[in-house]
Amino acid sequence: MKRRELMALAGLGLGGLARAQAAATYSADDLQHAARLRGLGLADGTAWGLVQQLCNEVGARPAGSVGDAQAAVWAQAAMRRLGLQNVRAESTALRVWQRGPAAARLVAPQALPLVMVALGNSVATPEGGIEADIAWYADFDALKADTSDRARGRIVFIDQKTERFKDGRGYGAAVVARAQGPIEAAKRGALALAIRSIGTDTDPIAHTGATRYEIGVPRIPAFAVSVPDANRLAALNADGKTLRLQFTLASKSDVEATTQNVIGEVPGTDLANEIVCIGGHLDSWDLGVGAVDDGAGVSITAAAAALIAGAGQRPRRTVRVVMYGNEENGFDGARLYGDRYKDVPHQLIAESDFGAGRVWQLKSRVQTAALPLVEQIGQLLAPLGVALSAPFNDGGPGPDAAVLMRRHKWPTLQLSQDGTAYFDIHHTVNDTLARIEPAAMAQNTACWAVTAWLAAQSPLPFGPAPL
Repeated sequence: MKRRELMALAGLGLGGLARAQAAATYSADDLQHAARLRGLGLADGTAWGLVQQLCNEVGARPAGSVGDAQAAVWAQAAMRRLGLQNVRAESTALRVWQRGPAAARLVAPQALPLVMVALGNSVATPEGGIEADIAWYADFDALKADTSDRARGRIVFIDQKTERFKDGRGYGAAVVARAQGPIEAAKRGALALAIRSIGTDTDPIAHTGATRYEIGVPRIPAFAVSVPDANRLAALNADGKTLRLQFTLASKSDVEATTQNVIGEVPGTDLANEIVCIGGHLDSWDLGVGAVDDGAGVSITAAAAALIAGAGQRPRRTVRVVMYGNEENGFDGARLYGDRYKDVPHQLIAESDFGAGRVWQLKSRVQTAALPLVEQIGQLLAPLGVALSAPFNDGGPGPDAAVLMRRHKWPTLQLSQDGTAYFDIHHTVNDTLARIEPAAMAQNTACWAVTAWLAAQSPLPFGPAPL
């Protein structure tokens, strides 16, 4: 434990400390059942079957699209087949962005067609497109530091590289170029923004993802090029060449639509009014079929809940699976869920949204008195290859769950997946079933079943989360 957590326990006094330690212990029966769920999960193919169905029967499902609506119908039917109860879809209105045709090419110092993709929310180019010289920046910080007129009347190119890490932290450092690049480029008079794809691959594919605009700042078109093309452009720039680029990009914004959260439950017993909430997001980008982001997450957590429902013992608290709408471009589903259930006690809010790699680490964000319980969960997960990180009470859940954790101080447990290769395919045409290992899906199912079960059986509340 962290020093402050030990001090907090010590502050209870000897009698209070002993009572807290005694209360923060699972029963032998609960631990035995968790071990049984662990074994069943490792042999369970439900998650792999679900993600295959979703990708083959529905495919890509951008929020507000026909695919999104079909996915909600599929999810409800799948949850009912799995034996979950109180299955429903809860809808919300939203305005969505829709992609149109786009193309880009280098016209000087040589002709070179570029592999590119529009960034989500990008405005369209004028009819006939845009042609201009490139203002080159090694990274986003270099653009922000530029107080000159170098970008004015040009296409800003940010050559921000994404570093590969098991925990994915390279993405957080790089994605600012995509999210805020158009704002900073427009502030300096740029006509458009191009970026190196936020990805760790070297394939001839481009990565999309949401970008943002700021009120009062001109909205300029924005797109990403493949990593190999970015390398070619970087080499030409390093030689002192003047780069000139032409591109066209069509899109629609603020299109009225609806999306939905799909919910299913394993009802609890004596603490049924308290919720152990797990899940993922049902929407995807439109380039691939959304197998890894996040068909895997919704399939894993639904399979884990089904395992609990069918294992012969009801949980004390209600285990709820939520498949969120529009995580990719606005968190409308997370906001809908928080608004609707903000007054319902949540024992846990957690999300699987980092692909289909094996779980390798457990972290938490719970009240101090619950830390011994987290350690016991860690002991049950250890045979699955999961380590309890140190310090471990600074965890964060997936993106939808993180919104809810911060807004409502709902506690979380983080099951960290191996994301070494995740950003090779993130938001690309390569987000397909071929990138998933079925055995890793089963290991994930086992981890989530153990975690959700023990959260539901806890002798004391996990929250509020220390933020």
